[in-house]
Amino acid sequence: MLRPATDADLPLMLAWRNQDANRSASIHQHVINADEHAAWWSRVQQDPTRRVLMFEYSGQPLGVVTFFDHSAETRTVSWGFYLDHDGTTAAGTALLAWTKIMREAVAYAFSPEPDGLGVDVLEGEVLPHNESVRTMNRRLGFTEGDPVDQEVGDSVVTAIPVRLRREDSRTTRTQASTAGPHKEQS
Repeated sequence: MLRPATDADLPLMLAWRNQDANRSASIHQHVINADEHAAWWSRVQQDPTRRVLMFEYSGQPLGVVTFFDHSAETRTVSWGFYLDHDGTTAAGTALLAWTKIMREAVAYAFSPEPDGLGVDVLEGEVLPHNESVRTMNRRLGFTEGDPVDQEVGDSVVTAIPVRLRREDSRTTRTQASTAGPHKEQS
């Protein structure tokens, strides 16, 4: 289940974002300090083009989904996510959590407002070495663009843009083929 993040979620979000596995899969790989995290949260809360959601499974928070650059005019949004990698790995639930967070995030992006964002195009980026996410993206129907170099601090990071159109979404098609509208249960 996805729900809006709250101030109470900030310590978990920061701890998870700073886990080695999550930093190595991110464009910005430095350890984020509490002041930087609080400043980010303050900006997010003032920005109508952003949403930060907590992913829960069986009542336990396990991850974060961020949507940004949401445009009602062009019906597009960009996104990213991360899990409590260390906790889900130790519990043996990493693959389950990873699959569910991606499917729920895609469904949320394409679901009509107010239960979702109602977009037609979901965009993101992935690092070239992150083969597991690239594979899952392809399974969900995402297409990859040409790699793009970005300046991040004093270095250059290469990222692959990804894009999923509503009509190409395997998650959306799967949900539409079931009997009647429903929300995915956790």
